[in-house]
Amino acid sequence: MPELKVTADHLKRDAYLYVRQSTLRQVAEHGESTQRQYALRERAIVAGWPIERIHVIDRDLGKSGSSSTARDGFQQLVSEVALGKAGIVMGLEVSRLARNSADWHRLIELCALTATLILDEDGIYDPAGFNDRLLLGLKGTMSEAELHILKARMRGGQLNKARRGELEMGPPVGLVYRTDGTIGLDPDAQVQSAIRLVFEMFERTGSAVQTVRFFREQGLQFPRRLRTGANKGDLLWAPPQHSRILQVLHNPRYAGAFVYGRTRTRHRPDGGVSVVKVARVDWQFVMPGMHLGYIDWERFEANQRRLADNAGAFGGERLSGPAREGPALLQGRVLCGLCGERMGVRYSREHSSTVPIYVCQESAVRRAGKICQTVPGKIVDAAVAALMIEMMTPMTLAVSLEVQRELEMRAHETDTARRQHVERLRYDAELARRRYMKVDPDNRLVADSLEAEWNDKLRRHAEAAKDCERRSKQQAATLSAAARQRILGLAEQLPQIWNDARVDFRERKRIVRLLLDDVTLIKAQNITAHVRLSGGATRTLKLERPLPIAQLRKFKPELVATVDRLLDQHCDREIADILNRDGWRTWEGKPFSLKKVAFIRGAYKRASRYDRLRRRGMLTTHEVATRFGIAKTTVYEWGRQGLIRKCYADSLNRGLWQIASETTILKGRGGRRSSPPQATPITAQPPE
Repeated sequence: MPELKVTADHLKRDAYLYVRQSTLRQVAEHGESTQRQYALRERAIVAGWPIERIHVIDRDLGKSGSSSTARDGFQQLVSEVALGKAGIVMGLEVSRLARNSADWHRLIELCALTATLILDEDGIYDPAGFNDRLLLGLKGTMSEAELHILKARMRGGQLNKARRGELEMGPPVGLVYRTDGTIGLDPDAQVQSAIRLVFEMFERTGSAVQTVRFFREQGLQFPRRLRTGANKGDLLWAPPQHSRILQVLHNPRYAGAFVYGRTRTRHRPDGGVSVVKVARVDWQFVMPGMHLGYIDWERFEANQRRLADNAGAFGGERLSGPAREGPALLQGRVLCGLCGERMGVRYSREHSSTVPIYVCQESAVRRAGKICQTVPGKIVDAAVAALMIEMMTPMTLAVSLEVQRELEMRAHETDTARRQHVERLRYDAELARRRYMKVDPDNRLVADSLEAEWNDKLRRHAEAAKDCERRSKQQAATLSAAARQRILGLAEQLPQIWNDARVDFRERKRIVRLLLDDVTLIKAQNITAHVRLSGGATRTLKLERPLPIAQLRKFKPELVATVDRLLDQHCDREIADILNRDGWRTWEGKPFSLKKVAFIRGAYKRASRYDRLRRRGMLTTHEVATRFGIAKTTVYEWGRQGLIRKCYADSLNRGLWQIASETTILKGRGGRRSSPPQATPITAQPPE
């Protein structure tokens, strides 16, 4: 009999009753099951356990038995069994203790090791015995199978409704369920305007980041509906985040489609559950046109392709990506003509400006090879830009009119969104006023709070109205008659506008992407650029390779000859001034200086002004003084008197003295019969 399994050793230890219900709703509505579980204490008393040694563990009421991770009560029970404190474990059914075979068999194993009995509604079992252990294992397997059958039954009904497109799922903000069960647009006009503005701005900018930046720059907010909590269903407004805008752009329900199976749940080793996004090709059910949406399915498909193209800049293949801020005009559109891989972009500094370099480094990165080729972007970009201007000139007038219409439409949309926000704040302030007017004036505890809320609503409404008025005036100034005239003048000013430094690089890149698919570059003796246009046509450009830096820095032969000629009559500084006056410049486009002229002399081994004067027989001050037996001061005095002439070798008044070979100088004499020094010509002696 089962009672014979209870021994004195079991009675020395405590009895543990485990009580569990799967959900809080079952706890509230199925009280009979809970009472039956608590009634098992009587079975323990009958078996011999005193009431004070019967412990009830009911901390897991409202928790599922599919896992032991979140069940603190079950973990406490296992700990007590493992420590040998439990003589018997009681549960109304095996499913109450665990619906997971791993948790159930672990409990059986611990009970067998510590000689602990297990009691359910059918009887008492000794896990150490083979028959009882076999029966307990079968009951645990059936409990787990029962849970699987229940889930499969509910899952089947869910899939059946999803197959017909009738499964109700929480719609995203901007969509609501109507009374007839169909999905329609949110009746709130401000919500609709905000959702439509997201798709319009993404269509114009081609980037989710730029869409978020536009909302923030214009001071616009985006709605969010609470899904849980006491305020479930309320609408909140806040500046949009990048992740929020991506959710809107990726959600096919905004395109009027019913989609099921976009995510999968994965069980983690710690017992938790993670949600994994599924590739679009693996979605279970996709049914376009099931309800009214903000965009059509074709536009949704185009948005997904553009988002995938933008995200490719961060992926393993590193595709084109969105238009960035750098000056590389062909960023993401350049292919290597040698290996066929997509070329990346590097930037370097040249003449205090940033210049792009297209680099094919796929072999170096993927296969530890070498870089295929590097092509200077300044040469290719200029040629492609000229091609773009040539192609766009006939379409410029139409583009100008389209730009004007787009600016007007954008201004109208943003102004409408801001005015709707002001109207909502006005309505909130009016509600606060009504609540304040209905309260008893003597109840100051409530009246003061409502008055403060009313004042806060009025302040927010006044600030929003002031900001709306300020931005409206700015937009009106932007779209003035003069601005419209400038826009219409694009047809004649397109080359100047394209080359204007104030035009954003991203705008040029977007224009290029509309007109061409890719450019294949091959660098040999010349640079060959095969341009493939969007319509399928191709153009081939032959470009000259830029000279190496060594040749660029090399001075022209005529410049060196000019410097050599000027050294006969001028010093280095005077030569630099003459070169600058005559329009000569260095390879960097800078004017010449004393050091540049000295560098030319040294690099091309040209004699300096000093050496040239020495070759012409000119003497230093010391040499003149030694030759005539006079002091150095006398030499300078002769120079001032014009007896000898000084030729300057530099701009610091340093030079050599020139003494004519056919002239002799007679020293002067002091005293009463003093005479100044004189220069006399040397007469030829007659032959004897």
